[in-house]
Amino acid sequence: MSDDSMSLLAPGLGGTSGKAPRPRSSNRQRWINLGLQIGALFGAFLLTSIILLIAGAPPFEAYKEIFLGAVGSTRSFSNVLVAWVPLLLAAAGVLVTFAAGLWNIGVEGQIVLGAILTTWALRLLQATSLPPALIIIVAMVAGIAGGALWAALAGALKTFGGVNEIFGGLGLNFVATALTLWLIFGPWKRPGIGSMSGTEPFPDRLALPTIAGLRLSAWSLGLGLLAVLVVYILLDRTYFGLRLKAVGLNSRASFLLGVPTWQYGMLAFLWCGGLAGLAGAVQVTSVYHRLIPSISSGYGFLGLMIGMLIRYRATWVAPVALFFAALNIGSIQLPIVLKLDSSLSGVLQGALVLFVVLMEGARQRYLRRVRAAVLPPAPSTPAALPSPPGPAALKEA
Repeated sequence: MSDDSMSLLAPGLGGTSGKAPRPRSSNRQRWINLGLQIGALFGAFLLTSIILLIAGAPPFEAYKEIFLGAVGSTRSFSNVLVAWVPLLLAAAGVLVTFAAGLWNIGVEGQIVLGAILTTWALRLLQATSLPPALIIIVAMVAGIAGGALWAALAGALKTFGGVNEIFGGLGLNFVATALTLWLIFGPWKRPGIGSMSGTEPFPDRLALPTIAGLRLSAWSLGLGLLAVLVVYILLDRTYFGLRLKAVGLNSRASFLLGVPTWQYGMLAFLWCGGLAGLAGAVQVTSVYHRLIPSISSGYGFLGLMIGMLIRYRATWVAPVALFFAALNIGSIQLPIVLKLDSSLSGVLQGALVLFVVLMEGARQRYLRRVRAAVLPPAPSTPAALPSPPGPAALKEA
């Protein structure tokens, strides 16, 4: 190969500057990505505004009330952070299974199981002479274990039973909800009464310390941020994360390269379930101080939406989750001020994810056209090449 051709293939190696110039196509691609993201945001707000107009409500007034309800006071913003913590944990866990190419729809049930195991541990140890801090730590570890075991059950159904993780996860969500109701109205019901308000509240000494005058615990906030940092390092800075992404991109090719594919899938489920279980533990020890029927508050499904919205990039978990938490808390003002249902924020969240998915599809189609126009046609594959092993061989691995 000549020096000229080498310099064309590897700019900077044969030149004098030692630095490769940025190709115009990459800059163009970046602007296209930014434009599609802005278009998705604009489309979501446009659709929500049309719905508001049909309902007879002024859109800008509604958005103003959502904003003021989220950041209008210190107490309001602290409530946003309270909702942000379990959402951070759920979204960070979902990214691990997304990296492995798995749709862990059962994250909602894993939050519930984490809350159940946390409640069980607190009830078991509250009458002992153990230090309150130790009881809280043991209870939160139990919550992590509960979420991980529930996720492992979904993973086992997929790996060994051939049950798609979407259907297995949805079924386990219903089981977790039914188990919660049975415990609240059965073995753990309040003395002489079964109430939708939940189990008997735990004493204040078994709750995570909160900031004076607010519902926010600095400990739970630290746990949420630490979880996002750990997931970022795990996925983007470790050999384990690299192999996990390889399994997600092409499990058969990864198997042929020596990666234990189903084992990595199970580990992804355990990671996600553990973080979801921690979210359930935070709900019990920091927010509600008891087990209630709606302990998950929909954070599992919302975490899935965030994962799709940020295209599985851990660096965007914290800001996007904060935006969704602000929407949830700020929308409480709508029924108070404008007599609108607070579920409007759900409409905006769903519309946003829908438009992002549509824009991502448009982006992929554009990239395929660009590649087809630039790249030469691929040579035909020789018929003598052996075919990769089928699913049965992968299962045996």
